[in-house]
Formats: sequence, C-alpha cells, structure tokens
Amino acid sequence: MAIVVSPSELQSLEDCLLNKSQDVALHTRFRALFTLKALKSEDAVRIISKGFDDPSALLKHELAYCLGQLKKPSALPTLEAVLRNTSEDPMVRHEAAEAMGAISDPSSVPVLKEFLNDSERSVRETCEIAIDKIEWDNSEEGKRHYASLNESEIPTYTSIDPAPATSGLLSGKANPEDASEEGIERLRKELVDTSLPLFRRYRAMFALRNIGTPAAVDALASGFSDDSALFKHEIAFIFGQLLSPHSVPALLQVLKNSSESDMVRHEAAEALGGIATPEVLPHLREWMNREDAPRVVRESCQVAIDMWEYENSGEFQYANALGESRPITVA
Repeated sequence: MAIVVSPSELQSLEDCLLNKSQDVALHTRFRALFTLKALKSEDAVRIISKGFDDPSALLKHELAYCLGQLKKPSALPTLEAVLRNTSEDPMVRHEAAEAMGAISDPSSVPVLKEFLNDSERSVRETCEIAIDKIEWDNSEEGKRHYASLNESEIPTYTSIDPAPATSGLLSGKANPEDASEEGIERLRKELVDTSLPLFRRYRAMFALRNIGTPAAVDALASGFSDDSALFKHEIAFIFGQLLSPHSVPALLQVLKNSSESDMVRHEAAEALGGIATPEVLPHLREWMNREDAPRVVRESCQVAIDMWEYENSGEFQYANALGESRPITVA
C-alpha cells in the first residue's frame, strides 16, 4: 500500500533528499529517499531523478535502486542516461542497469546490449543479468509464474530481485526438500560454479535466500570467494535482507578487507547495520572514521550506524515490511 502525503510534505521530502549541504546528514537524506520510494508515485520518480548530480556515489547508487523498485517506465530515460554516462561511478552505472532490469520493459534490451562489452566488469555483468531477467519475465515460464502468484499471500521478500529464485522457490517460500542438506548443497554448487551463466547462479543465490537457514547462509557466504565484485555485492545485499546474525562473521571479514571492492564492502556495512547485533557497532564506527577508507565505505558505515541505532532504539525499525534493510520514513 502506497503512503499518502500532502503537497507540503512532498516538498519537504524533496528538499531533504536534494540538500547537498552538510546541514542535512546523509542518513537523513536516505530516510527521505526511502519514504519517496514508498509513495510508489510519479512524483517520487520525478524527485528521485533530480538527484543524480550529487557528489555522493553511494546516494546516487541508492537513487537508481529506488527507481528500479518503483517499477515505473517513466524512470527509464533517467536510468539510461546514467548508464550511458561513462564518467559516472561504475557502482552507480551498474545500479542503473539493474534498475532497468527491475522495471523489465522489453524496450530496454537494445540499450542494455550496447554495454555488454563495457570497460567496467560490474556494468557489463549487470547488463547481462538484466537482459536475462527481462527476457525471463516475458517468457512463458515467467508469465506463468506471475499469473500464479496468490495476491492474498504476503511474500517473504517483496523486493524486485535481479533474478527469480530457482524454480520451486519463486514465491519466497522454501519447501522442505529444497531446504534439506542435499538441496542446499545442490544450490551451493550452482552458486559457485563459474561455468554457469550469471543469471542461473543468481537464481540459486535467491533460492538460498528464500531458504534462509544457517546452512543456507553458510552456502551463500561461500560465494564471497568469487572474483566478481558484482556477485559478492549481491550476496552482501541478501544478508541485509535476511538479517541473520549467523552472517555477521562473513560480513565483518568483507568490511575489514581493504583489498575488497568498495561496492562489496559498502553493501556489507549496510547489511551489518540492519542486523544490528552489539559486536558490529565498533567496526562500523572504526571504518566510518578511518581516513584511509574509501568514501563510499565511510558513508555506508555512517548510514549503517544510523540503522543500528534505530534497530536498537525500539522506536522505529529500518527492517520494514518491504523485506529490505532500508529506512522508509523521515525522523
């Protein structure tokens, strides 16, 4: 259900999101962004699309993510422009491509194909997956899946994922056979098999998310040995959805690894903020204040600390009904 706000409230959200001065903390702007996302409106598309001249790659990455989750074709021109801007941070361009896949309009396929040979690996891999998702969504299998969804059943995760879970786990509910030791091991092998297309490996990844047991978390964590930053960043994002304390050691190892890609470490930081167990806070504070840490890591830790504090305040939960470890309101 969309949130309804007054014109003055909408203007306040816009002013907050687009305020580049240090008078408004980044985490406060994040809350404005995810409130706009929850509006599910064309006004939200219009306002969010204005933010791509910001100096923060982290914020622009989240802007692109939210436009994709809104699933409105009106966002496609903005997302295409971001993807085409080769001077933009690759993390932002990748998220724009992924958002195009989330919107899943067949008209995006020719644009995405233009970047299958992009100089940035994360961009070309994202375009590959986005094309496969759009084609799957419009296939007979995809159409049968969407037609069979029971609208009265609230799914475990309502995010628009880059790939559907492996067949049998599409609804976000795992059956006992899939969650068995043998089923998890089969999915783990698909997850780490680099000879398989990325789209298929992502399907195994989201199937493991839907199982969500400690054994499934361990299987997902094995994917952190991959050499694709895109692949690893998606695992960290999934851990932020699962909110399983069992994933904390693997996420801390990623955050503390200075040789790891910024986009992976940033996602690990935000996942840790959502999980919000006591032992993660000192690490988030350390990396927020380390001068040698990349900006996107420092900023992600800042946002994650805000998430941690709210999760432990009892007043407001960042982990919201959308199944995402993300803020949905302005304090």
